[in-house]
Amino acid sequence: MTALAVTAVVAVGLGSATGVVPFELVRIPSDSMAPTLEPGDHVVLDHRGRAVSRGDLVVVPDPQDGTLIVKRVVAVGGDMVGISDGVLEVDGRAVDEPYADRSLESGVYYGPYPVPDGRLFLLGDHRAVSVDSRAFGPVPATDVVGTVDVRVWPRPGSLDGPEG
Repeated sequence: MTALAVTAVVAVGLGSATGVVPFELVRIPSDSMAPTLEPGDHVVLDHRGRAVSRGDLVVVPDPQDGTLIVKRVVAVGGDMVGISDGVLEVDGRAVDEPYADRSLESGVYYGPYPVPDGRLFLLGDHRAVSVDSRAFGPVPATDVVGTVDVRVWPRPGSLDGPEG
């Protein structure tokens, strides 16, 4: 890691710990977002409250126990979402998801489910192990704590999802 990158990570870490900057370093504890995010990856959580759309990675409180979880927004209010033989469909159209291994979900069917206005339907990229909106339903958009766009350690890089 370059000196500039180390300086940036330290600045974000100190700034987020003191509440001075709207960013926070977060360690990924599980493999529900693999291969996009692996256990032990560190990401920057952006607390600035920007609008989210399909494909974004968001952090929300788990509706089951309140712990913070990272999931991908796959559908928004007004969308019809479903999974047909492992293929995510939104409004009846298959979604290109290069980050999701469809072979692990072969034979899986869900929905179609209408997403209520003001809510987000969230899935983990590693669908075979992810506990997500299929289990706890769509979450209020107002529950989004922040978005995740950058992984800083150990594999620095952007986490761009598909266009929404």
